[in-house]
Amino acid sequence: MKRISIDPITRLEGHGKIDIFLDDQGEVANAYLQIPELRGFERFCVGRPAEDMPNLTARICGVCPEAHHMAATKALDDLFHVTPPPAAKKLRELFYSIFYVTDHTTHFYALGGPDFVVGPQAPRAERNILGVVKKVGMDIASKVLKMRRDGHELIKMIGGRRVHPNWGLPGGVSKGIDEEQRREIERLGREAVEFATFSLKLFHDLVLKNTEYVKLITGDVYVHKTYNMGMVDARNCTNFYDGMIRVTGPDGKEHAKYHPSQYREYVAERVEPWSYLKFPYLKKVGWKGFVDGVDSGIYKATPLSRCNVADAMATPLADAEFHRMYETLGGKPIHHTLATHWARLIELLYAAERWVELAADSEITSKDYRTIPTETPTEGIGCVEAPRGTLTHHYVTDSRGILTKVNLVVGTTNNNAPISMSVKKAAQGLIHQGKVSEGLLNMVEMAFRAYDPCFGCATHNLPGQMPLEVTIRDPEGNVLQRLTQHLA
Repeated sequence: MKRISIDPITRLEGHGKIDIFLDDQGEVANAYLQIPELRGFERFCVGRPAEDMPNLTARICGVCPEAHHMAATKALDDLFHVTPPPAAKKLRELFYSIFYVTDHTTHFYALGGPDFVVGPQAPRAERNILGVVKKVGMDIASKVLKMRRDGHELIKMIGGRRVHPNWGLPGGVSKGIDEEQRREIERLGREAVEFATFSLKLFHDLVLKNTEYVKLITGDVYVHKTYNMGMVDARNCTNFYDGMIRVTGPDGKEHAKYHPSQYREYVAERVEPWSYLKFPYLKKVGWKGFVDGVDSGIYKATPLSRCNVADAMATPLADAEFHRMYETLGGKPIHHTLATHWARLIELLYAAERWVELAADSEITSKDYRTIPTETPTEGIGCVEAPRGTLTHHYVTDSRGILTKVNLVVGTTNNNAPISMSVKKAAQGLIHQGKVSEGLLNMVEMAFRAYDPCFGCATHNLPGQMPLEVTIRDPEGNVLQRLTQHLA
């Protein structure tokens, strides 16, 4: 068999490669997404004080530290048997909404967007943020940079740092905001709503009005009919900070709805010999391999999944766009993986609207933002919707609050099986008779890029070394030198 390697894969967080195997006729026999790093974060957290976890787990990733910080903080609430006051919950959700806007902006414009804004088969040197800037112009680039700058400044104002916040505590947060800060947060939130609305218009103009892009989105190459998972509030509307976990089937019907503390009853994990990343699946359906359908326990937890499991968005502008997406693409559920980019922008708008709602709440400046724990710590589970999927932190301690067990089910880990399936199907749909081009291989990468995967979050090399291989070739393609680091 002939092997084609995409190594390293690009525009993601973390490291990985794709190996594609062709049969004698040049057709794709198989394709593997390989993550060559060992996940070890759970193990080296054992033995530490539980209170360290919001700050420690934020260091898992520099892209979404706020997600781990918040999941860990909620786990400590449960662990120490303490309920935060209402102001603390609102402050946390405000902080988290600001983070969501900042994070989704990054993915659309810098990671996923180049494939559509510049073009999926554009030269490699142009498929990046600089290519996006050249295509859309400096005025739009300035809007993007301002949105990210504003978001990070507010994250610092509220959470203590632009990256790796140190704010969450069991029972609440370490500090609140005053009226002057609240007004500034609300003002910038209204600008964020305008930015999100503008981004959706850009998507409509550049993508949805392009017949080739619409054909790509709705074609069979990027379709997988799996279960979907996401957090919803009491009205079955999307919520990123708190709620129940809802799972719907490939037909859109509700399969399960459970409290995050019950996750072990619904989710199991398995391993495969070609990846250090685990493969979660729905325990009550079972593992049937890397296949679609109602009999397969594979599920997705993505922005599109969160839309599929929700009945509506909880804010008006986002809800209108939510219904527009389903009307345009033929109703619920949507199984077109590339439609995840549209869903992500809907979530961007929802997060911005929710940011304004919370900033305008009179209770948000209350000085009552922490309840001091008084009970002996035991076991705690905290859950939020990370941008990349449902994120669960589970801690067990001794009576002194020293961690004896840690389990993390990370957003990207949920999506590992469908990402692997998407990569294989894209390769099989795009590569025929052994004909391969750089543009086609990028379109294979688009299959995983829609998930916005964070392999830095989901896996970790122990003891912190990154395998790397660099091959230097002359103009004719002959190997001149091979440099390796931490490879067998």
